[in-house]
Amino acid sequence: MAASPVVLVLGAGPRIGASVAEKFASNGYRIAFASRSGSGTKTAEGFLSLKADFTKPDSIPALFDAVKTEFHTSPSVVVYNAAALTNPPEQDSVLSVSAESVALDLNVNTISPYVAAQQAISGWQTLPKETKKTFIYTGNALNVSIIPVPLMMDLGMGKSASAFWIGLADATYSGFRFFYADERHGDGKSKGMDIDGAAHGEFYAQLANHEENVPWHATFVKDKGYVQFK
Repeated sequence: MAASPVVLVLGAGPRIGASVAEKFASNGYRIAFASRSGSGTKTAEGFLSLKADFTKPDSIPALFDAVKTEFHTSPSVVVYNAAALTNPPEQDSVLSVSAESVALDLNVNTISPYVAAQQAISGWQTLPKETKKTFIYTGNALNVSIIPVPLMMDLGMGKSASAFWIGLADATYSGFRFFYADERHGDGKSKGMDIDGAAHGEFYAQLANHEENVPWHATFVKDKGYVQFK
């Protein structure tokens, strides 16, 4: 009997990350998740907990190595859920954020997920051809909408940059899927901080099954799944 597939969740917070892990576990996946508070051991549920610092992209390959060591296979699904932003020290000056802070936040929002995608592809090449291989990035509406809030500056920069390479990767690789997942209200407006963890878990599981013809820019609504907004 074939071994159960593995999902690696990078950025395992209490809402989206935890819900995604629980949903995939219920679907028979073995779970590895990485966070700043990771223990390096297995949880009571049998999930592999890894400690991560997403401001350091060169630390990402070690997380994939740890997964392969524990489960003797590469993750077929990789979910990138980490994010970072910096509040401008001068509230009315969006460009008062230091270049150093912008660079660190871009590492979290763009460079580390890019390295994770590179690692994912390397591992996918060792998996059976029939295995569905999926990279999912937790996005938001900032790649298509300018929200006039200074706090959103470097988060929006990172989301926008990542949306581009994710879309390009999905368009140019054969046999792999890359998704920029973006939860919306039913009217298409951004969910902001009102995101629903369980809805992400449900939708990400659908994306991993390559159900329907969901595009790389995977906008979705709770209880409806993919919904196209223009």
